[in-house]
Amino acid sequence: MRIGFIGLGTMGAHCAANLLKEGFHLVVHDLDRQAASACLDAGAGWADTPRGLAAASDIILTSLPGPAEIEAVALDAERGLVAGVRSDAVWFDLSTGSPALIRRLHGVLAARGAHVLDAPVSGGPRGAESGRLAIWVGGDRDVFERSRAPLDAMGDRVRHIGPIGAGTVAKLVHNSAGYAIQAAIAEVFSAGVKAGVPPLDLWAALRQGARGRVRTFDSLGDHFLVNHYDPPDFALSLAHKDISLACELGREVGVPMRLVNLAQQEMREALNRGWGSRDSRSYLLLQLERAGLAIEEDRAEVAAILDEG
Repeated sequence: MRIGFIGLGTMGAHCAANLLKEGFHLVVHDLDRQAASACLDAGAGWADTPRGLAAASDIILTSLPGPAEIEAVALDAERGLVAGVRSDAVWFDLSTGSPALIRRLHGVLAARGAHVLDAPVSGGPRGAESGRLAIWVGGDRDVFERSRAPLDAMGDRVRHIGPIGAGTVAKLVHNSAGYAIQAAIAEVFSAGVKAGVPPLDLWAALRQGARGRVRTFDSLGDHFLVNHYDPPDFALSLAHKDISLACELGREVGVPMRLVNLAQQEMREALNRGWGSRDSRSYLLLQLERAGLAIEEDRAEVAAILDEG
């Protein structure tokens, strides 16, 4: 199995190094040949262009900054992957890109007999170095299963999650959720510090609270995914009281809390619908309504995913 790897930045260099440690035959390319020096010293071959790399590879892996770079590497008529890709070759794009672009590239390379799957990674540089990466794959499942060995060498949580583009959608959902959560935490944390609690003491306390002890997305399985809000674990009316007091605290100490106030308004709308005695998370139904969605998954299937750890 001949593997081609393009993009040896912070993430890509670690991923490529792990492939070499696992004994894969690797050919590499980067705009800066110096970035490939460690891989070349470890036994990798060099390709001058993406086209040359594609011509020498059964499986192609790319780790690039964004959609513009992905498109240039793939579609350059003289130097791109499309000019050299072999029939039945498999391309896994590890980048965080655009679902629309990866679907378009899937069509272009399919016309040449090649397979494209999006496989963005999550875990940061430390995860890339240690091999503790989540890799979310979208595309043909059979192609994924027969070609997954390099992914398993780079990550410890490799999962096929749907058709082409699904991996990229999952990555965008994950990252944007993280940034929004961090912004909300910054709001309430700054209010807590300005209200007189020392930062380290506040942080130490929050880590031991109910929210601090649970993985970020695990709580979706309690109510949201299974569409179960009655009877409540904790009533919406009480949650609205708590968040209203927090908003009042922010006003008292002069700390703007835009996101927290928005959450309070969502709860207020849910209360106005008569949901006060439903579970505190019932206000999340408002977003599903706006999105035109209904979600109700099987409890046993949700529990099975949670049991995976």
